[in-house]
Amino acid sequence: MRDTALWRRLLAELLGSFFLCAVVVGSGIAAQNLSSGSAGLELFENAAATATGLFVIILMFGPVSGGHFNPVVSFVDAAFGGIKWRDAATYLPIQVVGCMCGAMVANVMFSSAAISISTKHRASGPHFVSEVLATVGLILVIFALARSGRSHLAPAAVGAYIGAAYFFTSSTSFANPAITVGRMFSNSFAGIAPSSIPDFISAQVLGGLLAVGIIWVLYPGVTPRQAATVIVPHHLSQSPLVEPATERS
Repeated sequence: MRDTALWRRLLAELLGSFFLCAVVVGSGIAAQNLSSGSAGLELFENAAATATGLFVIILMFGPVSGGHFNPVVSFVDAAFGGIKWRDAATYLPIQVVGCMCGAMVANVMFSSAAISISTKHRASGPHFVSEVLATVGLILVIFALARSGRSHLAPAAVGAYIGAAYFFTSSTSFANPAITVGRMFSNSFAGIAPSSIPDFISAQVLGGLLAVGIIWVLYPGVTPRQAATVIVPHHLSQSPLVEPATERS
């Protein structure tokens, strides 16, 4: 096994987070401009762009860093030994900065001020429950694929899940503390008011903790080698990722 240099992984996480937030916020602004007054159509356009964009972004940067772009994913991965705790802690600020920059550039692309703090309040009980559920589902999708040796399907599966969760959750499934902070910097359809951020991040962290417990029950014996394929195989040799019989649960 060979490790990719940490600085390369951090750069991949920075760029991936940047593009992810640019896609989310940019498509939200475009939807608002193109379909103003039709909330359902605006949401569909935003969800479609996010789902397909996330799929491609994971393909671009996943082979270097795993394509986390999400502190919850990184810390859950660390809990199962896929990456080191200190690497997860280093990923976090990089992911947040990437998302912040992505939102600012999206604003500029649509002739708005680079920083426009959102006034869209989203904090409520139903939104909290939605974010918990959205985050649990996202983590389960990722680790179910890793545990069963199907991580090559993760880009499509993660994109499809987030696209669906835009509609089946009242919060439109942020499921990511970094993107939550980034979206604060755009007063648009995709934005979130600063006062709503603590509720969303609390729900996402709770969802991550619940997901860890569920994974331990449903997929016992997740090994560090399997966790190292989250979201997609990265910083590993190209040798088969099948566990020896002695390591299987």
